[in-house]
Amino acid sequence: MMNRILSAFLLLALALPCTLTAQQAKGKGKAKAPAKPKRPDAVGPAIGANIATPITSIKTLPDFKVELLYSVPGGEQGSWVNLCSDDKGRVYASDQYGGLYRFPTPVAGQPLKPGDVQKLPTDIRGVNGMLFAFGALYVGVNDYEKKIPSGLYRITDSNSDDIPDKVEMLREFDASSDHGVHAILKTPDGKGLYLITGNNAVLKEGPMAGTPASSPVAKLWGDDHLLPRMPDGRGHNRHVMAPGGIIYRLDPEGKNMEIFASGFRNIFDGGVNRDGELFTYDADMEYDFNTSWYRPTRINHVVSGGEYGWRNGAGKYPEFYFDNLPATLNIGPGSPTGTTFGYGAKFPAKYQEAFYALDWSWGKIYAVHLTPSGSTYTATKEEFVTGGPLPVSDAIIGNDGAMYFTIGGRRVQSGLYRVTYTGKESTTLSDKSERSDPSDKAVTTRRSLEAFHGKQDPKAVATAWPHLSHSDRYIRAAARTALEHQPLAEWEAKALAETNPTAQLEALLALTRATGICPTHRPADHVVNTAMRDKLWASLLKHDFAKLTNDQRMAYVRLTEIVLHRFGNPDTATVTAIIAKLDPAYPADNFELNWLLTETLAYLQAPNAAAKGMALIAAAESQEPQIEYARSLRFLTAGWTPELRKQQLEFFLKAANYKGGSSFSIFVDFIRKDSLATFTPEENTQFAELIAKKPEAKSAMENVGAMFAGRTPTMWTLDELSAAAKTGMTGRDFDNGRKMFGAAACFACHRYGNAGGMTGPDLTGAGGRYSPHDLLDQIINPSKVINEQFAPIVVTKNDGTMLTGVVVNLSGDGVTINTDLSDPNQRVNVDRKEVKSIEPSPVSPMPPMLLNMLKKDEVLDLLAYVLSSGNKDHAMFKK
Repeated sequence: MMNRILSAFLLLALALPCTLTAQQAKGKGKAKAPAKPKRPDAVGPAIGANIATPITSIKTLPDFKVELLYSVPGGEQGSWVNLCSDDKGRVYASDQYGGLYRFPTPVAGQPLKPGDVQKLPTDIRGVNGMLFAFGALYVGVNDYEKKIPSGLYRITDSNSDDIPDKVEMLREFDASSDHGVHAILKTPDGKGLYLITGNNAVLKEGPMAGTPASSPVAKLWGDDHLLPRMPDGRGHNRHVMAPGGIIYRLDPEGKNMEIFASGFRNIFDGGVNRDGELFTYDADMEYDFNTSWYRPTRINHVVSGGEYGWRNGAGKYPEFYFDNLPATLNIGPGSPTGTTFGYGAKFPAKYQEAFYALDWSWGKIYAVHLTPSGSTYTATKEEFVTGGPLPVSDAIIGNDGAMYFTIGGRRVQSGLYRVTYTGKESTTLSDKSERSDPSDKAVTTRRSLEAFHGKQDPKAVATAWPHLSHSDRYIRAAARTALEHQPLAEWEAKALAETNPTAQLEALLALTRATGICPTHRPADHVVNTAMRDKLWASLLKHDFAKLTNDQRMAYVRLTEIVLHRFGNPDTATVTAIIAKLDPAYPADNFELNWLLTETLAYLQAPNAAAKGMALIAAAESQEPQIEYARSLRFLTAGWTPELRKQQLEFFLKAANYKGGSSFSIFVDFIRKDSLATFTPEENTQFAELIAKKPEAKSAMENVGAMFAGRTPTMWTLDELSAAAKTGMTGRDFDNGRKMFGAAACFACHRYGNAGGMTGPDLTGAGGRYSPHDLLDQIINPSKVINEQFAPIVVTKNDGTMLTGVVVNLSGDGVTINTDLSDPNQRVNVDRKEVKSIEPSPVSPMPPMLLNMLKKDEVLDLLAYVLSSGNKDHAMFKK
């Protein structure tokens, strides 16, 4: 459930319950310290016990107020991770390692007293998800200590004494880790349940047991990696293959359990909006920081039959793979926990309609604002509540219109909080849909196609086919999924004969999945369907690759990979024809297509792959594409010259100084070892000295700033560059701007598109947030306004020693601090008992003089590149 610890978790001050307004949080007012209580139970645990994070350490938006209602006595009531309310408005809370508790909705303006909290004598424990529905309490259990089986349970009141006491297991799972059985939600029709599970939750009877053919997800999944996979270097989840985390749909009796969507890492919670659409907040894998395959935590719009692309190790699908669906919003590093829509809150309409996503490790509650776009949504995020320490675990909207949230989990100090609105805007309850027109044509189209998921229907093929070429990616996916549930005889010939490239690529993907089995999932007696393989290649090779759009080209190459993987290599003549089709377009003008082309052509042992791939490595502005290309070349044996082999070995010496997550250096070593295994005996002899050479330690700045050697710095002022930007933001050079983004070390900390680090804000959408002047101000004066999500802290120990960084892990009293944001794996361990104080750092980790080595035109090109969101056709680049 939670992979990292909030950066400010060291602050466990003994504070009493009080309230905080946004004005006080911003320093415009100061909360008056309350008098010491006369009775310990008047405010929570006895004085001297741990107290939950004081609200003086919590910030919220203007006109909202946060109250600390209850500090959970850990010794008696554990650490709370879930909340839900019943039909009488009472609130249930669960201890991650213990039992269930119940209390009335707290009275406005008053804290919750220990006597209000009732421990239920219910034989259940380890609850990680709760829902009161159909007159019962449904719970998802992950019993870490395996005292009871993990799974989905229903709890009812058997004797009408108002105590839920009858415990029934509806579904048993093999799950006892943080990646197990999680939330339960009502389906949009109000007649069934969604069950959310992480990628370590497996139905006890087997991974496919209990999932009927009516599942929207056809059982055609595969890991579908063309090259041998690189599992996580530290061993995490090496055994877990597709389909990864699953969202199930089932009836209230726990029967008819269908797979609704799959391909997640570790969702903890979700929510259904007024449009009847499901949203979740999925986890990242922090070990992958600064690799090309790293995926940030993400808000997903979850649709029927959806594949969301989690695979273990280096195998996670990037969003441009057309065989998975993208994130609605990429959040960044974090540890997703609870989510809820704001429906019923006495908040302004904007915040009633927001989707709230809780990040445990960074201590954030994000308000995610959804905007309809075609049959899906776009989204923006806003920091609604932030604090330190604030390991937020769950949130609900109470029957009084307030938001209630907990902190807790991993046996940390737990607490219950309330958020209310105190401003003057109307809080009249809204019942409007996110869509101004609920009968939106695109949504209607997608749902009409989803009606064919999980069943055979003679109308399905004719209905779905025109939508295989739809401009809406979600509609195309819904149409393809509909095909996958129909008899092959009805659509095989149609797929092979289709002439529209987009439609045929979708249809052939369905045909490949339906007739070819991924090697990692094949039974021992499986025989490859070579006749179908030959038909697929005959259809694919008819296309003129040069005439395809960039999206069609990416789909074409990705489909090529899947056909090769599922059916094996065709005859030599066909391999030659595939190479002849792709090689003229390689290299392409974008990283995404080059990713696919390098991998595919290297797999096929194309004669030009070595030279072109190494040229791409040399030209890449950041380490992510370099490592991706090197990963693809690691099994290539053809086309190497002595000079290219030298370049390859020199790259590995350079890459040894690149920085990333905990598995980063192991991944680089995997790539190097696989590459060395392709050397001939003669090459091993020729390059023996270079192979044995140890890398010289260099800083991140030394790795990226070589082009500025010999330059005299220019002490640019904001006024100078802002004046230049007023008249100089046309006719800019896109390629030079991208080059400057790498040369100025921006990629070291900031993600941009599919490359870059994650220790600073993602700049992909900067054009929607900044003017040229504001972006320049952020770069030149980085400490003026520090992004709270990445704000460092200053830790002062009892002996006077000071550390600056962010806290990334906790075990008992041991705290791990990252003191170098350019190196996510650089860590120092501190004993919390030795800590005297912790405060936010007033100094940004971003260096203030990044632009001083650039010439004026280079600065303007850099600005244009960032503000364009990577769009070469932006007006700023028109000549």
